[in-house]
Amino acid sequence: MKQLTKAEEEIMQVLWQLEKANVKDVINQLPEPKPAYNTVSTIVRILENKGFVDYEKQGKGHIYFPLLKKQDYSNQSINNLVDNYFQGSFKSMVSFFVKKNDVDLKDMEAILKDINKTNQ
Repeated sequence: MKQLTKAEEEIMQVLWQLEKANVKDVINQLPEPKPAYNTVSTIVRILENKGFVDYEKQGKGHIYFPLLKKQDYSNQSINNLVDNYFQGSFKSMVSFFVKKNDVDLKDMEAILKDINKTNQ
């Protein structure tokens, strides 16, 4: 799976949230300063060429929708992070974030409790 640029990911976040949108709808969801219509339109076409979005015709325009679920992209991105920066070790990644973010024992217990709930 191809990785997204920061601008592409920002557009995908909006499309995942809205599920279907035209370029104007996407722009309305973006923070100020709003990008130009042509900029967003170009990024959406790039996402289409990469296979992340498709469209359906609506009048003279297009309604875009994601082809890839946010969860699938998130999983792939995390796996790439682990492979590229932590030699494929989730344990190393978690250890890094715990140390860097000064996670205390209560937080670790809450995280483990959530993990155990998910695995049951």
